[in-house]
Amino acid sequence: QVQLVESGGGLVQAGGSLRLSCAASGIDFRIWTMGWYRQAPGKQRELVATITTGGSTNYADSIKGRFTISRDNAKNTVYLQMNSLKPEDTAVYYCNKFPRTPWDAWGQGTLVTVSS
Repeated sequence: QVQLVESGGGLVQAGGSLRLSCAASGIDFRIWTMGWYRQAPGKQRELVATITTGGSTNYADSIKGRFTISRDNAKNTVYLQMNSLKPEDTAVYYCNKFPRTPWDAWGQGTLVTVSS
C-alpha cells in the first residue's frame, strides 16, 4: 500500500523560504516520476513541479525560478525548496506520482501559509 507523508510546512512571511519533504513507502520510488501539487483555499488542486527518475524537472509558470524540486532515491524522498514565497503560494502541498491515477491515494499534505 502506497503511503506518502508530507512535512515541512508552516507560517512564513512573504519573501521567506521553506523546504518541504515527502517520504514515500509501498512503491518502487525509483521508477516513478514524482510531482508536487498544491490546493489553495477554494481552488482546485494543481500540479506545480515534477521530477523524472533521471532528475529532469518541470515547473508551473507561477513558481518557476522560485521553487526547486529534487529527489533522493536512496531515501524514497522528494523535496520542494521554496524561496521568495508570496501570499498566493498559501496552500496545502501534496506529493504524488506523475501522472497520478485515481488509485494513487493522497497523503495528508502539509500546510504552507505565507503572510503579507
